[in-house]
Amino acid sequence: MAEREKIIRFYKGTEGEDIAVLLVDNIEVVNKTRKFRSSDFLDPYGQEIAETIAANYDGINVEFNGGYNGAERQCAAFIHDDFMGKVNFGLEVIDAAWNEKFCHLLHRDVLGALMGLGIDRRNIGDLIISTGHAKIICLSKIAEFLVTNLTTIGSTSVSCTHSDFSTIPEREERCKEISATVASLRIDSIAAAGYGSSRSKMTTDIEADKLKLNWQPVKNPSQTVKEGDVISMRGRGRIEVFQIRGKTKKGRTGILLKRYI
Repeated sequence: MAEREKIIRFYKGTEGEDIAVLLVDNIEVVNKTRKFRSSDFLDPYGQEIAETIAANYDGINVEFNGGYNGAERQCAAFIHDDFMGKVNFGLEVIDAAWNEKFCHLLHRDVLGALMGLGIDRRNIGDLIISTGHAKIICLSKIAEFLVTNLTTIGSTSVSCTHSDFSTIPEREERCKEISATVASLRIDSIAAAGYGSSRSKMTTDIEADKLKLNWQPVKNPSQTVKEGDVISMRGRGRIEVFQIRGKTKKGRTGILLKRYI
């Protein structure tokens, strides 16, 4: 009980509070059953919380699985030291297919259609989009619902079938290096350099809740970033602050960013 109170108090009032409560509930069940318990899908910030929580409990390990190597969204399984069986994360992959000759669908189109069906985002993992297909990784409990009910994406007819994880290739991200100088290490300055935009536009996007820093919503454009931080923007990919260099003669700060597309 002491561990539970300590963890909830630590995350209270933060973006991770709700996730922490759910994960602590899972781990408390594992402590009682001495087996395992798997969570819903977590973004990288949620995975970090899961690791932190597991570290506070003796005899509990945590493993992650998103269905394929390189998955960004993954489920966390808390496993008791006494459990000797096989951990079942309860994941499936659904293939949604459409006629690419008549329509080119994007990640946001597929995700929007899923949310339109009333599906909780926590039940959906990565979406892997290719020509005329989308591999939808999901919890097994909603797989049949998807096959039956995901019949259109926008105005495009789609056909959904159960697929196999072996059909998903390892994740390959394209990366572009961006060398720039900024007046300060404020997130609006860094994001503007990385996304090729202006600071005023970044401020507007922050106010619209489009930017995240280390998978947490950015609340203030003056928030500072450090080396190793990850900035993500809805529909624009991720930027890693790979290196912060020294000052230029004009007093600006040199930076090296990696933009993942």
